Amino acid sequence: MSSHRIERLNEAVREVVASAVLFEVADPRIKGVTVLNAEVAADLKHATVFVSVMGDEGKQRLALRGLKSACGFLQSRLAARLKTRYTPILRFELDQGVKKSVALSRLIDETLAADRLARGEVDDQPGDDQPAEESAEALDEVEEDDDDSSTGHDPSRAD
Repeated sequence: MSSHRIERLNEAVREVVASAVLFEVADPRIKGVTVLNAEVAADLKHATVFVSVMGDEGKQRLALRGLKSACGFLQSRLAARLKTRYTPILRFELDQGVKKSVALSRLIDETLAADRLARGEVDDQPGDDQPAEESAEALDEVEEDDDDSSTGHDPSRAD
């Protein structure tokens, strides 16, 4: 079978499953599931659907059980959409790519911060590494300064 046709089937399976998971399946276990990709086997009898679930391992396992439970319903949606002799049997797998990219991004940020600290540079821009309390205090100070300047009252001058 042509690779172009397989690619179209991959995309169709991904679209149908993603839409059904988002709008039609009422199982609370699969809330927060994102369908990332689908790979249909060359014989069209099986398809692996790669999903991402934000949360701990327990939530991920629960979501996979919910998807397995909804598998028949999802396959019926596929059968209605696909014009093939066979409707692929769905198998769901967690895609660790999102989790790995978040961890890698965090590691890069930590390394850059450690490098700046080692060179004695100070980060002038407030970012995620600044505690929320300090950010809130700085915002309050700016708002107080704005309030004083808008009234024309300078608290440093005696009236």
